[in-house]
Amino acid sequence: MEKGWIKIKSYNNAIESEIVKQMLEENGVEAVLLNKQDSSYLFGKIELYVPQEHVQEAEALIGDYGTTSYNPEDAN
Repeated sequence: MEKGWIKIKSYNNAIESEIVKQMLEENGVEAVLLNKQDSSYLFGKIELYVPQEHVQEAEALIGDYGTTSYNPEDAN
């Protein structure tokens, strides 16, 4: 991942992660998903990254969407 991108959320569900990514992009926040799930058994996480300067805006939008907001534990 390039410098300046911050992981703000991890998902187990690919559909939910795509919905959140699309919602962020529709609101002018660039977002990238990094799928770390095993392709056969679908265990692992899908990580959502946004540019550092949009972290607060993304957190607010995700909170409004109804999911939990940024958890520092997710970033590790």
